Amino acid sequence: MTTSPRIDFRDGRSIPQLGYGVWQVENEVAADVVVKALEAGYRHVDTARGYNNEAGVGQALKAAGLARDEVFVTSKVPNQDQGRDATLASFDATMEDLGLEELDLYLIHWPAPSKGLAVDTWKALIELQEQGRLRSIGVSNFRIEDLIALESETGVLPVLNQIELHPYITQPELREFHAAKGIVTQSWSPLGQGGGELEDPVVTRIAEAHGASPAQVLIAWNLALGNVVIPKSVTPERIISNFASLDLTLTEDEIAQISALDKGTAGRRGPNPDEFAGHQGA
Repeated sequence: MTTSPRIDFRDGRSIPQLGYGVWQVENEVAADVVVKALEAGYRHVDTARGYNNEAGVGQALKAAGLARDEVFVTSKVPNQDQGRDATLASFDATMEDLGLEELDLYLIHWPAPSKGLAVDTWKALIELQEQGRLRSIGVSNFRIEDLIALESETGVLPVLNQIELHPYITQPELREFHAAKGIVTQSWSPLGQGGGELEDPVVTRIAEAHGASPAQVLIAWNLALGNVVIPKSVTPERIISNFASLDLTLTEDEIAQISALDKGTAGRRGPNPDEFAGHQGA
């Protein structure tokens, strides 16, 4: 069976580069499709407290019967649980639902600048890591200024920042900052969200040239950029097809053509990290 390559973290650990995301997957459905993903070869599952499906993911992890260290599991603390005490309580609830003793990666889901609690939340993650309950700590949707604040206040940078990233929003400045600081870039919504990315003529032409699907091309493009990628599908055939993206190699010119589709912030499909402080999000 094909296996995903791994990307090294600055803390000495590593993460499977191709994972399976469960955003907008209902709890009962997650209990089924995560098992299918693991059977297809995925060894990295990305969930969040805000997705309301951690219990389903936990059921799937148990049902799959794989050894604990064979599956990399990520979850996230939601905006409403930011702040030290709330974060610690939220983490306990996450671990109970997942049925795990130790989590591979825990992220702050959004910077939520209007709340002003990101640094306190980050300190709670450091505390949990020092207790041995977390293997690695990171963030999601953080801007450059947010990352600088974490480092200046605690001296600890995230190992990973999970951000919206697809051909219409490639975030080059943020990825360059990540590279300079040794932060892994992870892409959420790598296939876009119905914004035309999968139907873009550049993407479909490259897909036809390789006898691949547009989704496989977008995943392969992300992989070629060195990003960790977490496509989501609840369709068994597409779960398998997305994983087969590991076997697709794009040329440097094809990678450049897709990257040139960037629309900057106009290509954003999800919430704006400058403003978002709600309960949901990718």
